[in-house]
Amino acid sequence: MYGTPRTVSDVMTETVAAVGRRAPFKEIVQLMQDWGISALPVIEGEGRVVGVVSEADLLPKEELRDDPDTGHLPLRKPVDVTKAGALTAEGLMTSPAVTVMASATLAEAARIMARQGIKRLPVVDDAGLLAGIVSRADLLKIFLRGDEEIAEEIRRDITSHLLPQPSSAVRVEVESGVVTIIGRIRDTALVPTVARLVRAVEGVADVQFDLMHGAAQR
Repeated sequence: MYGTPRTVSDVMTETVAAVGRRAPFKEIVQLMQDWGISALPVIEGEGRVVGVVSEADLLPKEELRDDPDTGHLPLRKPVDVTKAGALTAEGLMTSPAVTVMASATLAEAARIMARQGIKRLPVVDDAGLLAGIVSRADLLKIFLRGDEEIAEEIRRDITSHLLPQPSSAVRVEVESGVVTIIGRIRDTALVPTVARLVRAVEGVADVQFDLMHGAAQR
Protein backbone atom coordinates (compact mmCIF):
# COMPACT_ATOMS: atom_id res chain seq x y z
CA MET A 1 0.00 0.00 0.00
CA TYR A 2 2.72 2.45 0.92
CA GLY A 3 5.82 3.43 -1.04
CA THR A 4 8.97 1.40 -0.56
CA PRO A 5 11.58 3.37 1.46
CA ARG A 6 14.72 4.23 -0.42
CA THR A 7 17.82 2.39 0.61
CA VAL A 8 21.46 3.26 1.11
CA SER A 9 22.24 1.81 -2.32
CA ASP A 10 20.10 4.58 -3.86
CA VAL A 11 22.25 7.44 -2.53
CA MET A 12 25.70 5.99 -1.77
CA THR A 13 28.87 6.78 -3.69
CA GLU A 14 30.11 3.62 -5.38
CA THR A 15 33.62 4.85 -6.19
CA VAL A 16 35.45 4.61 -2.88
CA ALA A 17 39.00 5.45 -1.82
CA ALA A 18 40.23 2.70 0.50
CA VAL A 19 43.54 1.44 1.86
CA GLY A 20 45.01 -1.87 2.98
CA ARG A 21 46.32 -2.66 6.44
CA ARG A 22 49.90 -1.81 5.45
CA ALA A 23 49.18 1.60 3.95
CA PRO A 24 51.67 4.10 5.44
CA PHE A 25 50.66 7.17 7.41
CA LYS A 26 51.71 9.65 4.73
CA GLU A 27 49.81 7.79 2.00
CA ILE A 28 46.64 7.91 4.12
CA VAL A 29 46.98 11.66 4.66
CA GLN A 30 47.61 12.19 0.95
CA LEU A 31 44.54 10.16 -0.05
CA MET A 32 42.32 12.12 2.32
CA GLN A 33 43.68 15.34 0.85
CA ASP A 34 43.26 14.21 -2.76
CA TRP A 35 39.73 12.91 -2.29
CA GLY A 36 38.56 15.67 0.05
CA ILE A 37 37.39 13.20 2.68
CA SER A 38 37.86 12.74 6.41
CA ALA A 39 37.97 8.93 6.67
CA LEU A 40 39.03 5.86 4.70
CA PRO A 41 37.86 2.25 4.93
CA VAL A 42 40.62 -0.26 5.57
CA ILE A 43 40.11 -3.45 3.57
CA GLU A 44 41.72 -6.83 3.11
CA GLY A 45 41.30 -9.77 0.77
CA GLU A 46 38.60 -9.23 -1.84
CA GLY A 47 37.35 -6.10 -0.12
CA ARG A 48 36.27 -7.07 3.38
CA VAL A 49 36.13 -3.97 5.58
CA VAL A 50 38.27 -4.50 8.69
CA GLY A 51 38.42 -0.95 10.00
CA VAL A 52 38.21 2.75 9.31
CA VAL A 53 40.97 5.30 9.67
CA SER A 54 39.80 8.88 10.16
CA GLU A 55 41.32 12.28 10.75
CA ALA A 56 40.68 11.73 14.45
CA ASP A 57 42.86 8.62 14.31
CA LEU A 58 45.69 10.62 12.73
CA LEU A 59 45.67 13.61 15.07
CA PRO A 60 47.38 11.93 18.05
CA LYS A 61 50.63 11.90 16.08
CA GLU A 62 50.46 15.68 15.65
CA GLU A 63 49.51 16.18 19.31
CA LEU A 64 52.41 14.08 20.51
CA ARG A 65 54.83 15.80 18.14
CA ASP A 66 53.76 19.21 19.36
CA ASP A 67 53.81 18.37 23.07
CA PRO A 68 55.28 15.04 24.21
CA ASP A 69 53.99 15.65 27.74
CA THR A 70 50.39 16.33 26.73
CA GLY A 71 49.24 13.03 28.19
CA HIS A 72 50.43 14.08 31.64
CA LEU A 73 48.84 17.52 31.78
CA PRO A 74 45.81 17.84 34.10
CA LEU A 75 42.31 18.47 32.77
CA ARG A 76 43.30 17.41 29.24
CA LYS A 77 42.44 14.23 27.44
CA PRO A 78 45.55 12.03 27.21
CA VAL A 79 47.09 11.46 23.82
CA ASP A 80 46.50 7.98 22.40
CA VAL A 81 50.17 7.00 22.49
CA THR A 82 49.55 3.78 20.54
CA LYS A 83 48.01 5.62 17.61
CA ALA A 84 50.53 8.44 17.91
CA GLY A 85 53.30 5.90 17.31
CA ALA A 86 51.51 3.93 14.58
CA LEU A 87 52.97 4.04 11.09
CA THR A 88 50.37 2.09 9.08
CA ALA A 89 46.60 1.83 8.73
CA GLU A 90 46.56 -1.31 10.87
CA GLY A 91 47.77 0.58 13.91
CA LEU A 92 45.82 3.74 13.18
CA MET A 93 42.41 2.37 12.29
CA THR A 94 39.37 2.04 14.49
CA SER A 95 38.29 -1.61 14.43
CA PRO A 96 35.92 -3.31 14.06
CA ALA A 97 34.50 -0.95 11.47
CA VAL A 98 31.01 0.48 11.83
CA THR A 99 29.35 -0.32 8.50
CA VAL A 100 25.89 -0.34 6.96
CA MET A 101 24.29 -2.75 4.52
CA ALA A 102 23.52 -1.46 1.03
CA SER A 103 19.95 -2.69 1.56
CA ALA A 104 19.45 -0.66 4.78
CA THR A 105 16.95 2.20 4.72
CA LEU A 106 18.15 5.78 4.90
CA ALA A 107 16.59 6.06 8.36
CA GLU A 108 18.61 3.07 9.57
CA ALA A 109 21.83 4.61 8.25
CA ALA A 110 21.00 7.94 9.88
CA ARG A 111 20.43 6.24 13.25
CA ILE A 112 23.79 4.48 13.05
CA MET A 113 25.57 7.74 12.27
CA ALA A 114 23.80 9.57 15.10
CA ARG A 115 24.46 6.87 17.69
CA GLN A 116 28.10 6.42 16.70
CA GLY A 117 28.79 10.12 16.16
CA ILE A 118 30.30 9.59 12.70
CA LYS A 119 29.95 11.45 9.41
CA ARG A 120 30.22 8.61 6.90
CA LEU A 121 29.76 4.86 6.75
CA PRO A 122 31.37 2.21 4.58
CA VAL A 123 28.61 0.33 2.74
CA VAL A 124 28.88 -3.43 2.47
CA ASP A 125 27.05 -5.97 0.35
CA ASP A 126 25.53 -9.26 1.47
CA ALA A 127 28.98 -10.87 1.47
CA GLY A 128 30.40 -8.15 3.72
CA LEU A 129 32.52 -6.65 0.93
CA LEU A 130 32.93 -2.93 0.38
CA ALA A 131 30.26 -1.67 -2.02
CA GLY A 132 30.39 2.09 -1.48
CA ILE A 133 30.38 4.90 1.04
CA VAL A 134 27.47 6.94 2.38
CA SER A 135 27.77 10.31 4.09
CA ARG A 136 25.45 12.59 6.01
CA ALA A 137 25.17 14.75 2.90
CA ASP A 138 24.05 11.71 0.89
CA LEU A 139 21.26 11.00 3.36
CA LEU A 140 20.05 14.59 3.16
CA LYS A 141 19.67 14.39 -0.64
CA ILE A 142 16.22 12.94 -0.10
CA PHE A 143 15.04 16.36 1.06
CA LEU A 144 15.73 17.70 -2.44
CA ARG A 145 12.78 15.67 -3.69
CA GLY A 146 10.19 17.77 -5.54
CA ASP A 147 7.11 18.99 -3.68
CA GLU A 148 4.65 17.70 -6.28
CA GLU A 149 6.31 14.28 -6.30
CA ILE A 150 5.90 14.11 -2.52
CA ALA A 151 2.28 15.27 -2.73
CA GLU A 152 1.43 12.68 -5.38
CA GLU A 153 2.86 9.85 -3.27
CA ILE A 154 0.85 10.98 -0.23
CA ARG A 155 -2.36 11.21 -2.26
CA ARG A 156 -1.81 7.84 -3.90
CA ASP A 157 -0.53 5.82 -0.95
CA ILE A 158 -2.05 7.45 2.14
CA THR A 159 -5.02 9.82 1.87
CA SER A 160 -6.79 7.85 -0.87
CA HIS A 161 -6.81 4.82 1.44
CA LEU A 162 -7.29 6.32 4.90
CA LEU A 163 -9.36 9.38 3.99
CA PRO A 164 -11.35 8.30 0.92
CA GLN A 165 -14.17 10.32 -0.56
CA PRO A 166 -17.07 10.82 -0.07
CA SER A 167 -16.81 10.25 3.71
CA SER A 168 -13.83 12.60 3.71
CA ALA A 169 -12.77 15.31 1.31
CA VAL A 170 -9.18 16.45 1.65
CA ARG A 171 -6.45 17.85 -0.54
CA VAL A 172 -2.71 17.62 -0.08
CA GLU A 173 -0.41 20.61 -0.53
CA VAL A 174 3.38 20.57 -0.16
CA GLU A 175 5.68 23.56 0.02
CA SER A 176 9.41 23.23 0.67
CA GLY A 177 8.83 19.73 2.01
CA VAL A 178 6.14 20.84 4.50
CA VAL A 179 2.91 18.93 3.94
CA THR A 180 -0.51 20.43 4.68
CA ILE A 181 -3.63 18.23 4.72
CA ILE A 182 -6.64 20.46 4.11
CA GLY A 183 -10.36 19.66 4.10
CA ARG A 184 -13.07 17.80 5.95
CA ILE A 185 -12.89 14.37 7.56
CA ARG A 186 -15.42 12.23 9.39
CA ASP A 187 -13.08 10.38 11.76
CA THR A 188 -10.55 12.70 13.43
CA ALA A 189 -9.10 9.70 15.27
CA LEU A 190 -7.27 8.92 12.03
CA VAL A 191 -5.25 12.15 12.16
CA PRO A 192 -2.34 10.75 14.28
CA THR A 193 -2.04 7.74 11.96
CA VAL A 194 -2.06 9.93 8.85
CA ALA A 195 0.54 12.24 10.43
CA ARG A 196 2.84 9.31 11.25
CA LEU A 197 2.60 7.87 7.74
CA VAL A 198 3.11 11.23 6.06
CA ARG A 199 6.21 11.97 8.16
CA ALA A 200 7.62 8.62 7.02
CA VAL A 201 7.40 9.68 3.36
CA GLU A 202 10.90 10.49 2.16
CA GLY A 203 11.49 14.17 1.62
CA VAL A 204 8.85 15.33 4.13
CA ALA A 205 10.18 17.96 6.53
CA ASP A 206 6.96 18.34 8.54
CA VAL A 207 3.19 17.83 8.36
CA GLN A 208 0.32 20.03 9.48
CA PHE A 209 -3.46 19.87 9.27
CA ASP A 210 -6.20 22.35 8.41
CA LEU A 211 -9.24 20.16 8.92
CA MET A 212 -12.95 20.42 9.65
CA HIS A 213 -14.85 17.62 11.35
CA GLY A 214 -17.87 16.00 9.78
CA ALA A 215 -18.93 14.11 6.69
CA ALA A 216 -18.17 15.64 3.34
CA GLN A 217 -21.02 17.09 1.31
CA ARG A 218 -22.26 14.78 -1.45
